[in-house]
Amino acid sequence: MPRAGLTATAVTEAAAALIDEVGFDQLGMGLVAERLGVKTPSLYKHVTGQTDLTHRIAILAMNQCADAIRDAIQGRSGTEALARGAQAMRTFVKDHHGRYAAANAARPTGPDDPLIDALNRVVDSWAAMLHGYHIDPDQQIHALRMLRTVLHGYASLEAAGGFQFATDIDDSFTWMIDFIDHGLRETTTTSTNSALSHRAAPGGTL
Repeated sequence: MPRAGLTATAVTEAAAALIDEVGFDQLGMGLVAERLGVKTPSLYKHVTGQTDLTHRIAILAMNQCADAIRDAIQGRSGTEALARGAQAMRTFVKDHHGRYAAANAARPTGPDDPLIDALNRVVDSWAAMLHGYHIDPDQQIHALRMLRTVLHGYASLEAAGGFQFATDIDDSFTWMIDFIDHGLRETTTTSTNSALSHRAAPGGTL
């Protein structure tokens, strides 16, 4: 008999834990069913299939990442907010590389997709952090894209074991954050003539 109390949320959370263990490419409905102690067909009462399940994992991951960044920067500003937020994202990706990979592979399915809200929560946290640097509104999108690119790249490489040189990776991370901090502080607050097309697009995309 199907396990009592099984819900879409329970299936998603179990699958998210599993994908962190086995990796994004190895997740399968059979493995999830085995983890939950049910037959595979029982899962289809709660999710429509693996694509739906992976999408649910992506939404969960982005909300959890947003929570981690928000909590890290709350009550802080400038250099401290940047360093704490960046470390929070780094830790999340390292600890949850499978679900983070699912989130990066996901795309919104429509204007009402909860993934959009989850993505926007991450963007909003970084935008709040940038307020402490008094970044000109016309330049904020460039700063957000820079942060996303650098932090995603570093955290993803670290999670994949991509740093092989003997130099301590924590030292490199600190150096990188100091470099970003210096660049943000040097960024002019004078209005620029950036085109409207350079502004952030709706839907959480950068």
